[in-house]
Amino acid sequence: MENINNSYFDGYYKDIWRTIMPAELTIKETDFMLQSLDLQPGNKVLDLMCGFGRHAMALAKKGVQVTAVDNLEEYIDEINAIAAREELAVEAVRADIISYQPTGVYDLALCMGNSLCFFDRTDTIKLLKRVAEHLKPGGYFLINTWMLAEIVFQDFRERSWSEINGLKYITESKFMLQPSRIETDHLILAPGGKTETKKAVDYIYSIAEMELILSETGFIMKEIYSIPGRKRFTLGEPRAYIVAEKKPAF
Repeated sequence: MENINNSYFDGYYKDIWRTIMPAELTIKETDFMLQSLDLQPGNKVLDLMCGFGRHAMALAKKGVQVTAVDNLEEYIDEINAIAAREELAVEAVRADIISYQPTGVYDLALCMGNSLCFFDRTDTIKLLKRVAEHLKPGGYFLINTWMLAEIVFQDFRERSWSEINGLKYITESKFMLQPSRIETDHLILAPGGKTETKKAVDYIYSIAEMELILSETGFIMKEIYSIPGRKRFTLGEPRAYIVAEKKPAF
């Protein structure tokens, strides 16, 4: 069955996402990859669910070779156009992430912007096993999430309202069990009376569950930060950066 989140970004939210991801955050995250994960010019990075390519472009400008993968055609076309115009070493691929089969071997894999929570445990394990297969020994996997249980349980809200780019954005969420997840109905009201509705499902894993999933798929959880490279994660922080290392072969 198709993942309900596959069509989430194909409307107004495609540009909302661009607005709520500040450039300063991308700079800090990219600097962390370069400085703390030993990423060098010429290294290869696999950017999964890359969105509009904020990390792919930033890394490529530092001489890193990036394969950026997303299922949204508009994002992929935009990335390829910018990469061609600026002569950046970025290959953008449109694909369903769960069925995507990488062809290279990478020094670092990324899954940023809370994207890993789109998948239940079965699909998460399938995805992570494939990532591990295509990482070099000792390569890193960086996951950014705000759907850890240790985050969600502190700040779950059933309803929210905001205005972004002139769009009114309203959500109603339900906390569900077995598996633990948040199901959210999104209503976007545009000027002129146009509306867009979306439903999203975010799966929730505790730190212990994430560590077990990583271990089952060929990784060792090395550290969790709330500010990448500067502050270790503590209970109730609004986001987490999980650093996992591919287990050595024996």
